[in-house]
Amino acid sequence: MDAPVTDPAEEKEEQLREDRRLLGRLLGDVIAQQLGEATRDGIENIRQTAVRFRRSLSDPALAAETAAVKAELESRLDALPIEETLHVVRAFSYFSQLLNIAEDTHQNRRRGAHAESRSPRRPGSFGYALERAAAGRSSKEILAFFARARVSPVLTAHPTEVQRQSILDCEREIARLIAGPVSPARDRALHAEVLRLWLTAMLRLSKLAVTDEITNALAYFRLTFLSEIPRLYADLEEALRLRFALPRRPWLPPFLTVGTWVGGDRDGNPNVGPQALETATGEQARLVLAHYLEEVNLLGRELGLSSRLMATPREVLEMAEKSGEDFAHRRDEPYRRIVSGIYGRLAATAKALTGLEAVPAPIAVRPAYAAAAELAADLDLIERGLEQQGAGLLAEGRLRSLRRKVSVFGFHLAPIDLRQSSDEHLATVAELLASAGVEPGYEKLGEAERTALLARELSGPRPLRSPHLAYSPRVESELGIVAAAARAKARLGAESVSKYVISHCESVSDLLEVGVLLREAGLLRSGALEVDVIPLFESIADLERCGAIMDGAFSQGVYRGWVRSRGDEQEVMLGYSDSNKDGGYLSSSWALYKATGDLMRVCARCGVRLRLFHGRGGSVGRGGGPSYEAILSQPPGSVAGALRLTEQGEVIASKYADPENGRHNLEILAAATLEASWLGESRSDGRRAAIMEELSALALAAYRGLVRDTPGFMDYFRAATPFSEIAGLNIGSRPASRKATQGLDDLRAIPWVFSWSQCRVMLPGWYGFGAAVSRWLEGKRGTLDELSEMYRGWPFFRAALSNLDMVLAKTDLGIGARYAELADPELRAAVFPRIEAEWKRTRERLFAITGASEFLADNPTLARSIRNRFAYLDPLNHIQLALLRRYRAGESDERTVRAIHLSINGIASALRNSG
Repeated sequence: MDAPVTDPAEEKEEQLREDRRLLGRLLGDVIAQQLGEATRDGIENIRQTAVRFRRSLSDPALAAETAAVKAELESRLDALPIEETLHVVRAFSYFSQLLNIAEDTHQNRRRGAHAESRSPRRPGSFGYALERAAAGRSSKEILAFFARARVSPVLTAHPTEVQRQSILDCEREIARLIAGPVSPARDRALHAEVLRLWLTAMLRLSKLAVTDEITNALAYFRLTFLSEIPRLYADLEEALRLRFALPRRPWLPPFLTVGTWVGGDRDGNPNVGPQALETATGEQARLVLAHYLEEVNLLGRELGLSSRLMATPREVLEMAEKSGEDFAHRRDEPYRRIVSGIYGRLAATAKALTGLEAVPAPIAVRPAYAAAAELAADLDLIERGLEQQGAGLLAEGRLRSLRRKVSVFGFHLAPIDLRQSSDEHLATVAELLASAGVEPGYEKLGEAERTALLARELSGPRPLRSPHLAYSPRVESELGIVAAAARAKARLGAESVSKYVISHCESVSDLLEVGVLLREAGLLRSGALEVDVIPLFESIADLERCGAIMDGAFSQGVYRGWVRSRGDEQEVMLGYSDSNKDGGYLSSSWALYKATGDLMRVCARCGVRLRLFHGRGGSVGRGGGPSYEAILSQPPGSVAGALRLTEQGEVIASKYADPENGRHNLEILAAATLEASWLGESRSDGRRAAIMEELSALALAAYRGLVRDTPGFMDYFRAATPFSEIAGLNIGSRPASRKATQGLDDLRAIPWVFSWSQCRVMLPGWYGFGAAVSRWLEGKRGTLDELSEMYRGWPFFRAALSNLDMVLAKTDLGIGARYAELADPELRAAVFPRIEAEWKRTRERLFAITGASEFLADNPTLARSIRNRFAYLDPLNHIQLALLRRYRAGESDERTVRAIHLSINGIASALRNSG
């Protein structure tokens, strides 16, 4: 009898199904043990009813049952006592989180199996990128590329990271166990961890402080970056050695680093000031120095080589004599003595910089290192000595890893960007100028007058601040933080605080005003900057004008001198979140693409190298989506070895909480940067650009017609989403709005997108596309075949539609309609039918262009992942709706509020890249 034919894809997913079933069963067992069988059965009944509701909406044959199933679901949830509701919300939230763990573990397992099988290299890997980039190029060309490359994800503290650190720690242990070999002992340990997870509170009792955000960010360095970045460099260096048949692995410059905004981002956050920056820089230094001390201590145990057995290089013997290590039994162990001396110097450095006492205490008192470069030089000497005496193999492993860490992390761990709004700079500089008697009405001047005044003022070294005058808290804070930055740079190195981002940059004077503040702290001397000044262009209008603004800046003598002092390089940040909120998904995407081209042309004409900083969020509505495709879809020539992008919200945990997954995501960024730099696609021709210009204008009109021109739309938004409740969730130190207004402009992009995600409408990620394509075709401006060709042949358009496809797959207008019932009936009638009609148009036009008949047709793994979580996600939405009704009807007790917040947490976790 023939063996049954198995589907390879299904076979590969079997282990995932087993892990999913195991973790689900363990959580069910824990619930039954802790709360009783009846509670577990009740949770399962709710899940099954939610599944029936979904089926009744999607299957025309079951449409008649929709009302009855909806009534049954509402009745069941409304009858739940609040304590039982809390249990149900936690159960579905943890089911979703365990599914995330199972999927991440499975992806790691698949990648490992792929590597072991020597299968063709996958896109997003170093091997694949090198194969493509190195074809026809010498090793010298490729190594020169890494000498000028700069790749850096930047962690931010934007408030959609809703998981507590203790929950993340528990989940990491579950991930480690589920990846291990199957055994009764493993399953018992998993049971214990799931029990610990269930008994750990999901929510914080108080709102997150900046110090908490600093601690949370440091966890990713401790758990992932410190160990995985050296491994990543080693993998790439080995790939280069093999690709070019080099005699030894090259030593690459530190082109890949991880930055952070935590402790330096003041835009709209009054809780970040000089003390926050002092704390962030101090805690970062403390962490990295403690790590170095531990690694050096272990290194000493590995290097007990005797000089009696083989000749030792002279410089090694000379350094051993200076180590302060004089024990007789180690006289013939020069490397161990050198390491002991290094440990003593590191201990003195840690004490001087952070107050940290080394344990164990050093053997000899040694002077502190003045800079990380001195530590690196000592480690390099050990490496040279080992190589010279034929023991180069011992320079691999811990020593090479430690050398790499010092080259990447220094004494500062991660560079912290400063960020502040141009409005705050304007007010601060105006007060300084008035107090100094230079100009009493700076804020009333026109742009040309402001620029001329600032150019005159900045041409000399005279500070504006006087020790004899009193200043407002704003001025004290703004000057205090640049002074704190100067102190950090002096203590920890120039890279500790090396960039200053200007939010809402709209003019040349916005750039020059920062120079006034930097001069006060000694960070601008004799026309030379000690930090990069980075304009952030955010709105559609600003993106359209950014090329002209930078052209004006480069034409201004003072500013051009600053750029020259920074190596003729200019970094510019592009804001995905706010441009999307301002103009909708399609218009924002095109405005960003055009802005990049404009900036490239201006910089090339002015002899300046452009580096782009992409302010991407986790969701498509904030510029998110797969990083690899996003990087390759950038305008040709725009990457050029330089890429910075923000990592925000729950995406930080999903990418970097697990070390193996973290290394994979860092590899994707570096590999995509290499690939995009060498393999620019042909530029979009004039016809493609003209089509996008027309589609963008039509999409902008459709989007703004809804969100700006519809009377009462913001009232609908606040009623039909959990926005107000999100604002009270203890997930960040930053307010939900920049100013105390009810308008869209002052609302932060993050809670705007987060709220639409919670109700499963996800409007910022798709609205306007269907209307734009329909009107374009109806107006006979072009054909569907042209759009299909653009999809097949233009990476930008393909990536845009791929992201659109993904976000539509996560929407659910059946659930969205239930949230709409929370709004005033007249408002609901004016808004929701338009949303529903546009969603249908968008789906129809997307399928017509791509040729697909269902969402994610070309990504079955993601499609399956989304389907798998509906069983746990849908009940959370239904429960949240019931809770919102209770709360808004006056049931505002602490447990109801907590249940709402738990539901917000659970839905965000299930959607993963929702905010």
